[in-house]
Amino acid sequence: MFDSIDQVLQGLEDRGYIADRSLATSIFLALKLEKPLLLEGEAGVGKTEVAKVLAELLDTELIRLQGYEGIDVSHAVYEWNYARQIMAIRLSEATDRTSEPPDVFGPDFLIKRPLLLALDAPGDTPSILLLDELDRVDDEFEAFLLEVLSDFQVSIPEIGTIRASVKPIVIITSNRTRDLHDALKRRCLYHWIDYPSFEKELAIIASRVPEAADRLSRQVVDFVHGLREIDLYKVPGVAETLDWTRALMTLGCEKLDPDIVEDTLGVLLKNEEDVTRTRGALAAELVATATG
Repeated sequence: MFDSIDQVLQGLEDRGYIADRSLATSIFLALKLEKPLLLEGEAGVGKTEVAKVLAELLDTELIRLQGYEGIDVSHAVYEWNYARQIMAIRLSEATDRTSEPPDVFGPDFLIKRPLLLALDAPGDTPSILLLDELDRVDDEFEAFLLEVLSDFQVSIPEIGTIRASVKPIVIITSNRTRDLHDALKRRCLYHWIDYPSFEKELAIIASRVPEAADRLSRQVVDFVHGLREIDLYKVPGVAETLDWTRALMTLGCEKLDPDIVEDTLGVLLKNEEDVTRTRGALAAELVATATG
């Protein structure tokens, strides 16, 4: 673990993640207090990446549960291996009809899903449990998570209650497509990750795409920041900035070219209306500003 906030900052930077001190402080406190960390922000600002980088830093397993509408216990916690159960019963019947049937509702027939994998992890090193895009799940499943986040345990009727011998490090992300319940938020530390400043986004490109020339990187960031001032359906995040930088380099660009910008807007924008609105005069204006 980390002994200071500065160690967290340096560790993130060493892995190519440029973080604000406030985020490093939240991570440090979440680790020390053994509290889940809820990260909210727009899509593409690096919320999920926090968990991935943290797993690398701590040299531990990353267990990810992707949130989606309709997720239930069988996808998130456990389910029974029905095929193996049937084979065990048939094998028992075929070999020894006088003995007791096998206990097909024991641990050997259990398929562990992410939540149970995180709680029942072997060893003394906590795993990273990433509950990604939790705002996409149903209210019922969010309520179910309260037991996990409160007591770090789950109940399986056929076996009993399984408690974590070592609490996993829990990172929760949300794009705020809906508000999470207050009961869940109270169990977490909270941090909002905003779009980065010009200099920070430039540093992110330098860290993640070091082969990009400084002039191109500055023009890319200037263009993207201009787009973020416009009322778009889906504003480009940092992930799109990095993808677009790599795409422009692949095409041999040393600076923004209006024609190539037009042709590559689909790398940066992921909505037809946004592309249509940006193409033409607006794109040319943003290019002129970025290269002027």
